Amino acid sequence: MKKPFVVLAGPTAVGKTELSISLAKKLDAEIISADSMQVYRQMNIGSAKITQEEMQGIPHHLIDVLNPDEEFHVVRFQEMAKKAMEEIYARGRLPLLVGGTGFYIQALLYDIDFQAAGESEEIRSSLLKEAREKGNQVLHDRLRQVDEAAALAIHPNNVKRVIRALEFYLTTGRQISRHNAEQKKRQSPYDFRYIVLHARREELYRRIDLRVDRMLEAGLVEEVRALRDQGYTKEMVSMQGLGYKEILDYLEGNSSLSEAVYRIKRDTRHFAKRQLTWFRREPDVIWVDKTELGYREDAVLEQVLQYMNWDRK
Repeated sequence: MKKPFVVLAGPTAVGKTELSISLAKKLDAEIISADSMQVYRQMNIGSAKITQEEMQGIPHHLIDVLNPDEEFHVVRFQEMAKKAMEEIYARGRLPLLVGGTGFYIQALLYDIDFQAAGESEEIRSSLLKEAREKGNQVLHDRLRQVDEAAALAIHPNNVKRVIRALEFYLTTGRQISRHNAEQKKRQSPYDFRYIVLHARREELYRRIDLRVDRMLEAGLVEEVRALRDQGYTKEMVSMQGLGYKEILDYLEGNSSLSEAVYRIKRDTRHFAKRQLTWFRREPDVIWVDKTELGYREDAVLEQVLQYMNWDRK
């Protein structure tokens, strides 16, 4: 018998947090975060991190567990999330994975094997040096020459994943896109429901702009300044997160605040678009349109439960 598992995903600002709490209560679930930024301590405002009050007593995992200078990547996420799932199952409860990082979700849902992938510290260091000296685009162009599918799927500024794809190719002679496609054909070890929330583009973009404005009101500039003063730099993966790198540029005098805010809103909209593109490629996804339901949480919850055909209470 496969163990039950629920995924609640969707683009940034679509409104996953509130629904996740209601769903967790209905399903007697504990929440595992599938977010690449909320894992970091002190990075609260820019990551739109759920607060203790918002959790309403629902246990959350993989939130506030790493310092901003610690590495967090898909393999580490997979290891930490699987450990959390084992503990949740042992308590007789249901794991509810919530977030917008599609690659992380896929890795956990299908138990993708990353250990077979070729690794080379020497090649990785060399590629990182090349990126710093020649720029991200040069490295991305190089990836496009050997693995066009991977280049299309990975943004040029996601240097970490570009380097990983090139490292894989240079050590194995195989395209990482082909390897990932093979892994994706694996059968999930879980009896899962994969819910993706979405909304009409104009509504989603309006919510993104509003969220950024509220982050600034809540003290985003002060949060980034405090991180910088502690020695966290733009070379760190955590400080490359949306909202952090732009405000850091402003604090270093490389842009005005209005320019930084414009870039955060623009790049967050682009990010949401890429998230939706990823989810559309995933099999067995159940789509729930929040705009059609008037963003009424009770209606959204009811539809999700109907689609899932699960109500453990």
